[in-house]
Amino acid sequence: MGHQQDAYFVPSKSQWPIIAAVSMFVTVFGAAHWLNAQPGQALFGKSLFYVGIAMILGMFFGWFRSVIRESLAGSYNDQVDRSFRMGMMWFIFSEVMFFGAFFGALFYARMFAIPWLGGEGHGVLTHQFVWDSYTASWGASGGGGPQKIGGFFQTIPAWGLPLLNTLILLSSGVTITIAHHALKSGHRARLLVGLGATVVLGSLFLWFQAHEYMEAYTHFNLTLRSGVYGATFFMLTGFHGMHVTLGTIMLAVIWFRCAKGHFTKDNHFGFEAVAWYWHFVDVVWLALFLFVYVL
Repeated sequence: MGHQQDAYFVPSKSQWPIIAAVSMFVTVFGAAHWLNAQPGQALFGKSLFYVGIAMILGMFFGWFRSVIRESLAGSYNDQVDRSFRMGMMWFIFSEVMFFGAFFGALFYARMFAIPWLGGEGHGVLTHQFVWDSYTASWGASGGGGPQKIGGFFQTIPAWGLPLLNTLILLSSGVTITIAHHALKSGHRARLLVGLGATVVLGSLFLWFQAHEYMEAYTHFNLTLRSGVYGATFFMLTGFHGMHVTLGTIMLAVIWFRCAKGHFTKDNHFGFEAVAWYWHFVDVVWLALFLFVYVL
């Protein structure tokens, strides 16, 4: 009996891996046709791309539903739980490396590439290869390209919407921690309120970030064409916004699962995994706020 309890759970045959592969192929195939189509001929690729996105969403819904049913059926033992935790840890580590690469690009462009273009150092990348009026400084006063390419732009002040979004995300870290403690202590109402507040705060963050992007384009002329600064700004904040979007969706799903009573104080890794992910998103934003907006 003990040997059976220690045995690793092997799921039954599933159609979801092959559906996932086909869905991703359709999405990428459609995107490639859409991007490379001649003017007026992008409808096929665009339609195929959206069909692929719909297939991916359906695949996620079906696959996660199967996993949830297996969990509620008691199929997972302690060994499976440990494997889930290790898998989530490695996933978050991969996300750390993902953002680390972008922060590394920011550091390289700001600390090395721009000074070299301004004439510092002994390499070949000196000011003689750029226009005479080039200013080797980060932000709106340099590194943005000549006026005829991107035009003059302004940087977004750190103490406006970025500070507000920082306070929102820090507050969401508090509310999800409250919800976690409520789950472990068996306070269902407090759990739902804390988790619901986290979903609302995540949605508010995205609302204000969208407003910030509109201001950047309409009032600051800060666009993707604003040289290396604009490209780096939207790359870092955009990818973070995508992660906040996914995290908010996952939190909403966990809220519905909590409302249905899927978790207990001793068995709630699904909640913990999303909480880990959300805390990671919070930490990344703090680094973004410091290195992109403040410094």
